[in-house]
Amino acid sequence: MTSPPLITITVYGTPGSQGSKKHVGKGRMVEQTKTVKPWRQDVRQAAMDEIDRRIAAGEDFTRLDGPIIAEMVFTMGDKPSGRPTWWPTGVRWSKTLWWLPASAPDISKLLRSTEDALTQAGVWKDDARVVRYRDLAKVYVGQPGEPDALRVPGAVIRLWSGLALDGAE
Repeated sequence: MTSPPLITITVYGTPGSQGSKKHVGKGRMVEQTKTVKPWRQDVRQAAMDEIDRRIAAGEDFTRLDGPIIAEMVFTMGDKPSGRPTWWPTGVRWSKTLWWLPASAPDISKLLRSTEDALTQAGVWKDDARVVRYRDLAKVYVGQPGEPDALRVPGAVIRLWSGLALDGAE
């Protein structure tokens, strides 16, 4: 895809997952993670700031509708200094090695909270408009070889029109 994204949003804050709920009585269900609410607020605010910036610069921005291609790279935090529990036996390990964060939170639950926040911010009409993800990843702060790895926890979000899926743009 050679066309520039319709919008790029950089969010700073601790990515929070959405989806696991627990019963708290009288039929009430609440999110199990305490990070989901602040994360959704961070995403909403970053999205609204980007929309406001564009409008102040004289650019037009209308809420996205129709097929959307998305990319989201979540920066989770600093790489742990110890060997991960899942590291295969018999495979060399060193503190200088880098690996992707193959641990909680689930990437699908990070995606869900982020998509909902983008809907609430008015970036798109509905997250059901996303037809494809180009890249959906979790990385560590400053991860080598990962151009979207931030210096602090957060996410880089890019959205394109999905009207030209055949590559004719």
